Amino acid sequence: MPSTFRIPKADLTGLYGAVVRRVSRKMYGEVPDVGYVLFHHKPVLRAVMGFETRAGKWKALDPTYKSLAEMAAASTIGCSWCLDFGYYLAGNENLDLEKISQVQVWRTSDVFDETERKVIEYAEAMTTTPMTVTDEMVAALLAELGAEAMVELTQMIALENMRSRFNSAAGLQSQGYSDVCEIPLAPAPVGSQA
Repeated sequence: MPSTFRIPKADLTGLYGAVVRRVSRKMYGEVPDVGYVLFHHKPVLRAVMGFETRAGKWKALDPTYKSLAEMAAASTIGCSWCLDFGYYLAGNENLDLEKISQVQVWRTSDVFDETERKVIEYAEAMTTTPMTVTDEMVAALLAELGAEAMVELTQMIALENMRSRFNSAAGLQSQGYSDVCEIPLAPAPVGSQA
């Protein structure tokens, strides 16, 4: 389903627009819909992209845990654009798509180990309103991951909440990025938002 663009697509004009087009096409093959929306407010675009670039350099957290957490948050919010793009990025990072594809059905899937299940559960608990994070949940993950990775995990879930909530509110829908992945993304269970 194409994006509805509740905030209309901006024309990517001028030198900055040319840079956005060139970099986006080189990295992703096309300009992500969110780029058109953020281009309306270039200081916001620069701030978001700057933070995303810095967050992409964090390495304390296992990349599989990071991807599982981001996908779980996006699924909980119901952001089809974020699920599509996140799955595409996981494929580009050579993560196990058999696992990543099952995030929306993690409770009934047998591909996840205990730590992965805790990561997904924590991401969902951080994403629901009100949050349902417990001391026990954090303590268990902290014991397994360590403080540095736990901080990174928590921040990445918060970042995905920001992404997913913005993109959903802006009317962005799946852009077809994940179509190139060998294993299709498992559909959300009946009655879920994603």
